[in-house]
Amino acid sequence: MKNLILIRHGQSKWNLEKRFTGWADIDLTDQGISEAHNAGKLIKDLNLEYEICFSSILKRAYNTLEIILKIIDQKNLKYERHYQLNERHYGALTGLNKNDMKKKYGEKKILEWRRSWNISPPSHNKELNKYIIYPNIQETNIPRSESLEDTYKRIVPFYEKNILPLLKKDKNIIVAAHGNSLRALMKNIFNISNNKIFKLEIPTGNPLLISFDHELKIIKYVYLDKNRAKELLCNV
Repeated sequence: MKNLILIRHGQSKWNLEKRFTGWADIDLTDQGISEAHNAGKLIKDLNLEYEICFSSILKRAYNTLEIILKIIDQKNLKYERHYQLNERHYGALTGLNKNDMKKKYGEKKILEWRRSWNISPPSHNKELNKYIIYPNIQETNIPRSESLEDTYKRIVPFYEKNILPLLKKDKNIIVAAHGNSLRALMKNIFNISNNKIFKLEIPTGNPLLISFDHELKIIKYVYLDKNRAKELLCNV
């Protein structure tokens, strides 16, 4: 059996302020730090050995992972940061308050931008670059806005190239990422339809354990903090 742990970063400062975050590099709140500590304890209690872990290049994700790794305290455990695991790019909505945008555009339009499969928010302008970091990313790979489908096309090939081969070698892997990048990845793993994916909610700081057999068929999946679990819409 091999195991994949997916975790959305702990609560960020813009989560708390109800602002669209996307690729903006925003740190954790005190609650987010606490969620990461709790996640680390839950993962440690599994008594699994890990060889390598992954996060996005955004500090709310890699700080969450670093807290977890400090708690599980396994020697020679490596981790890598990759922009392919970044949150969905929210374009011109980046940094704006969600409630304010509902008043301006209407709840239906905001829901469409947030949760539809293939509709992107308006593209961002250069002023938003004060929030957004692009270290070591080719300009052709930098989006100006993304739908969930765009995010899927970014993260799933990365997963298939970099993570699946490790699972095939019986490695246990931790991935710390974001609500929409994990939503896109879980769409692939759990075979969730385009029509249902908008319903998938992913809690902050709650590790999702997915266990596979030797043929990489899912045999178990569970949120480690059952009190904060969400429905997984699994179709496998």
